[in-house]
Amino acid sequence: MILFKRLGEDIDAVCERDPAVRSRFDVVFSYPGFHALLFYRLARLAWVGERHFVARLLSNLGRFFTGIEIHPGAKIGRKFFIDHGMGVVIGETSEIGDGVTLYQGVTLGGVSLNPGKRHPTLENDVIVGAGAKVLGPLTVGAGARIGSNAVVVKDVAPGTTVLGIPAYPVAAERRARERPGFEAYGISSEGLSDPAARAIETLIDRVQQLSTRVASLEAQITPNERTTAPSRRDENVSLPKRQAGI
Repeated sequence: MILFKRLGEDIDAVCERDPAVRSRFDVVFSYPGFHALLFYRLARLAWVGERHFVARLLSNLGRFFTGIEIHPGAKIGRKFFIDHGMGVVIGETSEIGDGVTLYQGVTLGGVSLNPGKRHPTLENDVIVGAGAKVLGPLTVGAGARIGSNAVVVKDVAPGTTVLGIPAYPVAAERRARERPGFEAYGISSEGLSDPAARAIETLIDRVQQLSTRVASLEAQITPNERTTAPSRRDENVSLPKRQAGI
């Protein structure tokens, strides 16, 4: 009964977060992310029951049919959603909370050969964008957002958005205990501007400020001063004449 309840919640999660869904039957028959979770939930039961060979067999069948690899030793909470899914890898000691969303190409990987905790912990309502890599026994706090293709190698504070290689925080949009709304690929509806574009905009603003200041200083010069003040162009032209003795 618990298995069917969890699968029902997984279907609800897809319906809530994917506007392309037409019906619950659409999810059951057409979504590889849900199929991968079905294999995982069955494999997890076998793993907990110490039937490790059966668990790994089911896990590999799920990988074969969906392109999504979830180790049966991983701990996954309720309402988990893998969108598109191809190339997702979730390692053995990964821990995933409730309401988490992963997109295609995400890796929750380990960087150590130690038999203990080697993989990340994702707390509730985390979103991991396409192609992101979260590596090592770090913790991604509740409500955090990981941008596409980011490489996360250290803890991420709750409610923070991170981008880049290695990932760095760009916004602390929500407090830890505040439940965030869903944001596809971990990006808000307003979007996040490109860092290079922001730098160019800053330079343009500075140039405009300097232009305004120059215009203000020129306005303070009287007409007589403008007429009598020698220009650099005149100085440059007259200099060769003086040197030539003219």
